[in-house]
Amino acid sequence: MSAKIFEAAMYFEKVFRESNEYKSLQILCNELNKDAQAMQIYNQMNHLNSQLEQKQMMGQEIRQQEIAALQSIETSAQQNEKIKRLMEADYRVNMLMMELNKIISKPLEELYGQLVEK
Repeated sequence: MSAKIFEAAMYFEKVFRESNEYKSLQILCNELNKDAQAMQIYNQMNHLNSQLEQKQMMGQEIRQQEIAALQSIETSAQQNEKIKRLMEADYRVNMLMMELNKIISKPLEELYGQLVEK
């Protein structure tokens, strides 16, 4: 692999860590980590969400009570200001990552686009 690509990736990591989006997310993670009640809700939500995603990927049926439990935990999370702010910051970081992925993937899109157009 090209050393230039890895150099660029390491530079990108540094720039990403300095971005406002990342810094905001980092601050909010630290705030959440100091709040035991918020952490419990957040961890329960993530754990249940992961379990249901895993069941879905394995083709297993997700029961209505599991969906209701996740919705209940998500409601509690949305009512907690720290979790709510963290989720909003996480969304902004994910949007940034999607935009960056589009930029990085543009050469492949153009390359394969030529194959489709012929």
